[in-house]
Amino acid sequence: MAQVLEFKLPDLGEGLTEAEIVRWLVQVGDVVAIDQPVVEVETAKAMVEVPCPYGGVVTARFGEEGTELPVGAPLLTVAVGASPSDGPQDGPADRSGAAPVRGAAEGSGNVLVGYGTGEPPARRRRVRPTAPLAPAGAPAPARPAPPAAVPARADGVGNGSLGSNGLQGSNGSNGTTVHANGTGTPAHGTGALRGEGPVPVISPLVRRLARENGLDLRELTGSGPDGLILRADVEDALRAAASQDRTTRQPAPAPAQASGPVSSAPAGGIRIPLKGVRGAVADKLARSRREIPEATCWVDADATELMRARSAMNAAGGPKISLLALLARICTAALARFPELNSSVDTEAREVVQFDHVHLGFAAQTERGLVVPVVRDAHARDAEGLTAEFARLTEAGRAGTLTPADLTGGTFTLNNYGVFGVDGSTPIINHPEAAMLGVGRIVPKPWVHEGELAVRQVVQLSLTFDHRVCDGGTAGGFLRHVADCVEQPAVLLRTL
Repeated sequence: MAQVLEFKLPDLGEGLTEAEIVRWLVQVGDVVAIDQPVVEVETAKAMVEVPCPYGGVVTARFGEEGTELPVGAPLLTVAVGASPSDGPQDGPADRSGAAPVRGAAEGSGNVLVGYGTGEPPARRRRVRPTAPLAPAGAPAPARPAPPAAVPARADGVGNGSLGSNGLQGSNGSNGTTVHANGTGTPAHGTGALRGEGPVPVISPLVRRLARENGLDLRELTGSGPDGLILRADVEDALRAAASQDRTTRQPAPAPAQASGPVSSAPAGGIRIPLKGVRGAVADKLARSRREIPEATCWVDADATELMRARSAMNAAGGPKISLLALLARICTAALARFPELNSSVDTEAREVVQFDHVHLGFAAQTERGLVVPVVRDAHARDAEGLTAEFARLTEAGRAGTLTPADLTGGTFTLNNYGVFGVDGSTPIINHPEAAMLGVGRIVPKPWVHEGELAVRQVVQLSLTFDHRVCDGGTAGGFLRHVADCVEQPAVLLRTL
């Protein structure tokens, strides 16, 4: 007889207490193997695929795409030892007197690399209450009548909906809902689906943006290759809908006397929730600005010799060396000379903590917003090793596969905002670090070189630092050393 195991949202580490379901990778009735990814979730740190430690038939899923679940909440149930023909009827949803087995003997125990399936934390965010589950045969509790129609998912692909017991699933092909008792009945209220097959969408983020704003993707014509729906298509449609709404909206008569506070928010527009990675970035930047008394100094440097040195390295054969890797090598050399800037402030102990290692963060712009991956032990890597690690983390950031470990633990940040075509910036320090080096674009400019006016490759360098860890003399000395290494790369030989 099949044994039903319940797989809960695992502890994702780094203090994360919840995750949002971005995309289900399995349907109810699918056969899954041990450690097969079953769902893609987004945390405040990264987007990750969660593998299931059990092998068997999926009998139920808990939560639709876009739902936030706390750590320890059920994700799905798996009938171990069942065949696909058994279907979902062996799942825990029938509540026929036996609860699902919560043992993990049949599983691999591996949920995420470095993380476990620990018990839920003592404190969790409150989740939306659902109607209580009644035992089989018991009369259903009184509840409000359901609405006449259930809104379909914005992407038009049926993946099941949470009914009153939260345990419905969908076969995803003909709109038939599979209920907890294993019987299939036509899903009512899904007449809004106009067509078969998935909607061509570039990413789950586009689906979520449409879903949160009640936009049916099947009504759009994609501007991408082969009709692919891009984020710009969704935003254009939302702007058009907002404009039409403002045009048709009739002004309400003004009351003689205000009966309550008047909202200062402008009418119309698009509201984008600050959650996930974007929300985490907002919270971190706000905390940095509140807690850190930052100051910025900058200098222009002649990067002509650095560019020539890089060209000579790449002409010698072997893996190509990136400019960012050379700047990172300069950073680690400067931090060895000025360790005050490779630190953080312990406000409770009123101590400055200096680190004996350099975990170098670097700002990277992705479709999901700004992320700061961290190169571990950057001080111990050569230019080739730094280039390879930068490339790996950048690709993972663009693909949305960075892990929480990839995004935390930095001690100093390198921000190459020159890639956006700007010369200078005064960035906000990446809390709880103590400093950030900014690098502008490298462009030909008039420069006095060896007593004569010449056209040279000039870059602006800026250092934003926590004034609690050092004064302007230390910060200026660090920045001047960085500029010297940029202008005369041979200076780096002293640190090799």
